[in-house]
Amino acid sequence: MLALTNKIAIVTGASSGIGRATAKLFAEEGAKLVVTGRRQAELDALVTEIEEADGVAVALAGDVTEEDFAKALVRLAVERFGGLDIAFNNAGAVGPMGPVPDMSPRTWHGTIDTNLTSAFLCAKHQIPAMLERGGGSLIFTSSFVGRTAGIPGMAAYAAAKAGLIGLTQVLAAEYGPQGLRVNALLPGGTDTPGATTTTPEARAFVEGIHALKRMAQPEEIARSALYLASDASSFTTGTALFADGGVSINRT
Repeated sequence: MLALTNKIAIVTGASSGIGRATAKLFAEEGAKLVVTGRRQAELDALVTEIEEADGVAVALAGDVTEEDFAKALVRLAVERFGGLDIAFNNAGAVGPMGPVPDMSPRTWHGTIDTNLTSAFLCAKHQIPAMLERGGGSLIFTSSFVGRTAGIPGMAAYAAAKAGLIGLTQVLAAEYGPQGLRVNALLPGGTDTPGATTTTPEARAFVEGIHALKRMAQPEEIARSALYLASDASSFTTGTALFADGGVSINRT
């Protein structure tokens, strides 16, 4: 049996990168999917790829920082597929970088909303639907930034990603008795369209700070998300799972 047979999942930030790779892998493993992002054309292409591989998916484009949209995603999962078992709240962005004294409140709130508030809003509506199915797996994409590394210019991003770990721990404690597992996934540098490696020198630097001396492919991070989504991690909750190529421990 496939790892996610008869499971229903939401994947946010699915237009590209880690979210896209994870959606495809979840579908390959038997899940029925609701995929979302801001770009309808990219989501439609993803659904086509999934369906051509005999998977099942539906797309809904929108902004997960808006509560009505977060609610609509859950409603679509329930109405189209009958419920919700897994949510991979992966949407996020680094946002504008710079020193805190130069950062406007608008910039701060924009980065916090994109990375942390969106996850809160999604979880707010996902949790009741998952409890109706007897529990499930709720996953947030956090980062080693704000956990094991302080990178200059990334204060808002670091604060948001650290906040996701706190949210993970509280929800895991609150809903563990009802069968809901909650975990954070912490990728290292990943070779995605949004990666800030615009020059060979920048890429070499990012690769070099990892113990493995390379960046991850999105499919590698997707396999860690699959672990957290599946029964393979049935006794894992409240964790910050590193899939970071050793960037957190590397000093060479």
